[in-house]
Amino acid sequence: MRKILLVDNGSLRAQATLNLRRLARALGEATGQEIEAASLLHSYKIPAEELDGEKAVSLGPRAEQLAEQGVTELVILPFFFGPSQALTRYLPERLAEVQARHPRLAVKVALPLVESQAPLDLRLARLLADNVREQMKGTSRPRVVLVDHGSPIPEVTAVRNFLAGQLSVLLSEEAECVTFASMERRDGDAYRFNEPLLEGLLAAEAMAGSEVILAMLFLSPGRHAGEGGDIAEICEQAMAHSPGLRVTTTRLAGEHDGILEILATRLAQGLAGTPLLLSLPAGS
Repeated sequence: MRKILLVDNGSLRAQATLNLRRLARALGEATGQEIEAASLLHSYKIPAEELDGEKAVSLGPRAEQLAEQGVTELVILPFFFGPSQALTRYLPERLAEVQARHPRLAVKVALPLVESQAPLDLRLARLLADNVREQMKGTSRPRVVLVDHGSPIPEVTAVRNFLAGQLSVLLSEEAECVTFASMERRDGDAYRFNEPLLEGLLAAEAMAGSEVILAMLFLSPGRHAGEGGDIAEICEQAMAHSPGLRVTTTRLAGEHDGILEILATRLAQGLAGTPLLLSLPAGS
């Protein structure tokens, strides 16, 4: 018996879990598969009353339940842009614990949304471009900044920079320029690959008096990218210190319906067993 889980990192904000559930339902309808939403961390703390009376599902305990119910193949569909430590370290460690108690359970983990070593795929860049165009007003050519949270993993930041390059080509005739920034970074020279930070970029002299559109490389609303979140606060402070600066944000990448097509591709690959991010055979 097989079970498919659409898995995100998790958030303390109810909007993130509700968005994940929405996508799981929509993807199930589009593919004819039964798909359940689950989170790696955090979301189980959200009060049920904020989630239509239904508590968020955590991957570890849910995998245990499914194995006890007779599921022998678990297909994990990551709702992640790239190979974060949550996928490459925490997830296999947690699933190995489940398999130790349920050796008949086999696990397949599909690829994240972006696979820079795969054949050219512009779908994510195109939906980001769609989101930017929604915010374009008048005849001026805005500066576009692809912004993400920032990561301690160079490979994750490389995914953002890779997408910024694609976005630059797609918007070459519509934007003054396309660049990238991180919302935040860890201290120390080892994490300088996250530069520039959004706060510093918006304060740069070159940005004074500019129209800037932030292309939001986030999947679900939360304390960073949600209403009144960290990104909004950074933008408000930047405009207060540079009165001629105008900053608008796009909707989130994960709120564009085009994300479903990419997820459907990753699901098909996961079900076929190739290519995969991770495979944990039964009895491993």
